[in-house]
Amino acid sequence: MTPVFLSRLLSTLVLWTVVLWTIFCGYEVGFFVMLSAVGLAGLWEFYRMLDHKGLPNFKIVGMLCGGVLLGGSFYYYNSVGPSRSYDWEMISLLGFLFTVFTRQIFKGLRDADPLPTMAFTLFGLLYVIWMFNFMNKIVYILPRGADQHATGQFYVLYLIVVTKFSDMGAYITGSLVGRHKMVPQISPKKTWEGFAGALAFSLLGSYGMFWLMPKHLSRLDWTHATILGLLLGFAAIVGDLAESILKRGTGTKDSGRFLPGIGGALDLIDSLLFTAPLLFFYLRAVIRVG
Repeated sequence: MTPVFLSRLLSTLVLWTVVLWTIFCGYEVGFFVMLSAVGLAGLWEFYRMLDHKGLPNFKIVGMLCGGVLLGGSFYYYNSVGPSRSYDWEMISLLGFLFTVFTRQIFKGLRDADPLPTMAFTLFGLLYVIWMFNFMNKIVYILPRGADQHATGQFYVLYLIVVTKFSDMGAYITGSLVGRHKMVPQISPKKTWEGFAGALAFSLLGSYGMFWLMPKHLSRLDWTHATILGLLLGFAAIVGDLAESILKRGTGTKDSGRFLPGIGGALDLIDSLLFTAPLLFFYLRAVIRVG
């Protein structure tokens, strides 16, 4: 076994151990810390990718705003409930605009890039933190159990498994039988065979999770498992391609070195940034949760 394979295997084992322990022990603060650490690491890597290309941004302001959104969301979801949390989210988004414009005012107009600086900073907050925060929303949109513990973390586990099965299916199928390029101008290695494999694997992951955890995923049935398996698989592909656009635009290969052998935090969550909002709104609009 090569050193790269060993480091990837070790990182994967450590990561899944932390995720599973946090989810099944029901320790809400630990779950929040884990999500926040990964989300903020992904945001930092996004800004560093911009730096690599020489694109202006207010990374410190962006990191502070991201931390405020994540921390405030956890407080509202945990203490107040989802009904008031959307007010906090709107306040946060307005606060982002106010803070970034204020930072630009103090910087002045000495250079010709005030609009790109503000735009890149705000885009990072929306693309990484705002979308990743749907993971936190999923935890609390489900009613608490009889013991008053949160139950939505099992849907987050379902989300992670289905999303990663999609990524795995795309890689395995594309590597073995991939012949027809999907979007070579964005990602030369992506193939239509890999696309089909991603949907097949995500569907398999959805069925497997529902079969293994029917009590924890009681709001789902086989029909929902089928629809979500396909929808989340498709969204995972879009999320992966979205980061490929960013990498190509900034001239970077990996977003960072968050996990040895795997890559950066943004590489880890790129697909989840698109699948998490989709699952959240499916739970609200179709299953009528929350």
